[in-house]
Amino acid sequence: MTDKVIKTDLCIVGGGSGGLSAAAGAAQMGADVVLLEGGKMGGDCLNYGCVPSKALIAAAKHAHAMTTGAPFGVTPVAEPEVDFAAAKNHVFSVIAKIEPHDSVERFEELGVRVIQEYGEFTSGNEMAAGPHRIKARRFIIATGSSPFVPPIPGLDDTPYETNETIFAMRQRPDHLVIIGGGPIGMEMAQAHRRLGCQVTVLEGFKALGRSHPEHAAIVLEQMKQEGIVIHEGVSAERIESTESGRVRVHTNGELIIEGSHLLVAVGRKPNIGKLNLESANIETHRTGIRVDSSLKTTNRRVYAIGDVIGGAQFTHVAGYHASVVLKSALFGLPSKVRHDHIPSATYTDPEIAEVGLSEQAAQEKFGNKAEIITFGFGENDRALAEGKPKGQVRATVVNGKPVGASIVGVYAGELIQPWALAIANGLKINAFAAMIAPYPTIGEVNKRAAGSYFAKRLFDSNKVKRIVRLVQHF
Repeated sequence: MTDKVIKTDLCIVGGGSGGLSAAAGAAQMGADVVLLEGGKMGGDCLNYGCVPSKALIAAAKHAHAMTTGAPFGVTPVAEPEVDFAAAKNHVFSVIAKIEPHDSVERFEELGVRVIQEYGEFTSGNEMAAGPHRIKARRFIIATGSSPFVPPIPGLDDTPYETNETIFAMRQRPDHLVIIGGGPIGMEMAQAHRRLGCQVTVLEGFKALGRSHPEHAAIVLEQMKQEGIVIHEGVSAERIESTESGRVRVHTNGELIIEGSHLLVAVGRKPNIGKLNLESANIETHRTGIRVDSSLKTTNRRVYAIGDVIGGAQFTHVAGYHASVVLKSALFGLPSKVRHDHIPSATYTDPEIAEVGLSEQAAQEKFGNKAEIITFGFGENDRALAEGKPKGQVRATVVNGKPVGASIVGVYAGELIQPWALAIANGLKINAFAAMIAPYPTIGEVNKRAAGSYFAKRLFDSNKVKRIVRLVQHF
């Protein structure tokens, strides 16, 4: 039996980071909100992505630290004993601590009506969710993405993991073979290697290929030193299970890799299969739902945010999209999305973080007005004291304003934030120069990088030297 129609101001489809941000904001500002979620509250980020991966990386760092103290006079007496199941207990304990913030109970306390069913459009302004029918003035699709599994011959008949399953694995893999050398693949490669697994990565192009080449090279060199085997320009052409239950990957060359477990980490696909978008006249393209600059779909009543529209697929992007949409949906104000100020981070060790235009994009757009400034971690006193000299800040400055930055090194995900602030607000590079950083901190690298912009203008300028000499005569 179908319930009567639920009429609401806003129906949000998807209880991941973007949908929850939109639901909480809208409800607290007085809108009637219905939230549909047929899976786990918190979505991919809480359950299969950001939270469990960073918790596992933290466990792996502790294991790695027990073997790397010799330069500090702390010589390891034995290899650490890694209890892989206990490391996974840590992962799920972190999820459990965060779950209440994303729970049905919390959102119902905020005034959101939560329906734990998948939503399907039945018309341009109505959805069905289980026995319920929801008629809303506006909809927000925030259904996220899931792992893309390529059609490799033999894969369907072979046990494999994705980010949705690997964190539930309680027994340590003897040899983990990873297909995909992007951020997810490389983060998992290093974490599992540090927890005692043999790891081989197969990447069809360049590992960490979206990062600055010099910065990617620093990370990859560290990984190779730790014993991770990385094959670039190598793709999987056929996969099979051996009689002993192991996994064998045949590549596009003569290389054949055999391991105990297989992780597929080659990308993401938008979660649109259950939505029946055609009934609502919502168009899609190759990477997801088509939206305009205000994140409206081809149905003007419906917005789409986060991973489901393709593009930058990060939790913080989905949250930002939610804020853009609420301005329009709740207040009727013009609101356009921008992505030039959104940072990204890869949580390898060392980390890589980036924001704004790449150097190549900046040079194509601004020509010789684009000036590259750099500063190495090896010249930072705190980095030397911590034994973390591998790193660099690179920023692109145009007419005195930063338009892009890339950082590799310890805490790069934290260090990128002032650059994101500057780009978001149109600050000039002298804002960094005016900042006084406490000594000694890793954060000084940003100030020193900015200082290099002025150094050649002050110290290499004959005009400045003439002025100084002239003033000394008085």
